[in-house]
Amino acid sequence: MSANESAAAHGDNDSGMAAKNPAKRRRALLIVAGVFVLVAVVWFLLWLFVFSTREKTDNAYVGGNQVAISAQVPGTVVAILADNTEHVKAGQVLVRLDPTDADVRLRQARSALAQAVRQVRGQTDNADSADAAVAARKVQLQQAQADLKRHLPLLAAHAESPEVVQHLRDGVAQAQAALDTAEAQARAAHAAIAGTDVADNPAVQQARANFRAAWVAAQRNTIVAPVSGYVAQRSVQLGNSVAPGQQLMTVVPLHDLWVDANFKENQLRHIRIGQPVKITTDLYGGGVDFHGKVVGLGAGTGSVFSLLPAQNATGNWIKVVQRVPVRISLDDKELDKHPLRVGLSADATVDIRDDRGPVLSTAEALPAASTDVYDQVASQADAEADKVIRANLAPTAR
Repeated sequence: MSANESAAAHGDNDSGMAAKNPAKRRRALLIVAGVFVLVAVVWFLLWLFVFSTREKTDNAYVGGNQVAISAQVPGTVVAILADNTEHVKAGQVLVRLDPTDADVRLRQARSALAQAVRQVRGQTDNADSADAAVAARKVQLQQAQADLKRHLPLLAAHAESPEVVQHLRDGVAQAQAALDTAEAQARAAHAAIAGTDVADNPAVQQARANFRAAWVAAQRNTIVAPVSGYVAQRSVQLGNSVAPGQQLMTVVPLHDLWVDANFKENQLRHIRIGQPVKITTDLYGGGVDFHGKVVGLGAGTGSVFSLLPAQNATGNWIKVVQRVPVRISLDDKELDKHPLRVGLSADATVDIRDDRGPVLSTAEALPAASTDVYDQVASQADAEADKVIRANLAPTAR
């Protein structure tokens, strides 16, 4: 092959490769563009059907009531009947205080109540005696008046001396004065007991109130759990002299928990009360889901209620995205199956597809918590006071 023929063949190959490279380049560009378009479409669909229908945060923590157990009366600790991690029931005795001083005051109050009942009984008897004295004085006055009436005609007929008649007139005046004195004494006697029986007399009621207070104070030497839960933060020790209001331990009812999820302010746009929430915790991981509902949004950001609120009206200012706590309720059945602890970390995902609910709660406020373990103390105190009163009443007045 000559040199000219080789050159011609080489030129044909270059032109063919040049024709193929743009086609390959175009095809590669189309593939890359298609991949980007596909990714964009997938991302759009994910945003449309997934990301735009939920708000998620990992700044969420399990919350619960921490019931502080404190003394209501001063005293010395003689027994501790519950310790950390132990489960206690409502009304169960947790701590006992030395009852000596309280028992002394209770005995004094019991004696004072009995004495008050007996005094009022005596006042009632005095009032009855005063009434009898009034009746006797009336009879005496009537007799004196009758004697004077019989002797007046004799005086007119000069059959009776004026001295005798004057003496009878003086007797009538004395009988009238004695009657007036008896009536005044009867009114004074009735003033202390008028309108009430012995049990309802003000003096008895005052002594009854003192006895009730002493009885309640004696019962408060036994400190009970107001709710069922688990003991934590026990700080009381045997022999401690405790004062009213001093915290001894804490009871945490783990059956009634919630989650406080702190969402950014730009995440609250579509969060509404009543929306369903999926909760996962670091304790159980993604294998256990808790299901709850939004029950309320905080009245302010966390920085507003902090001990030292931020002073944004200063010369040097940096905008910080604020967070608002959102309260999320939990299902009690799920808590029974997978118990949680107060303060655990959680991830909260709110389903915001239905954002027609209220932002602020309009429901009537209900009691957040209540207990009836202290109601028995008051009723028992009244029953004991009634026993003392009945024991000191006269047999006819019982």
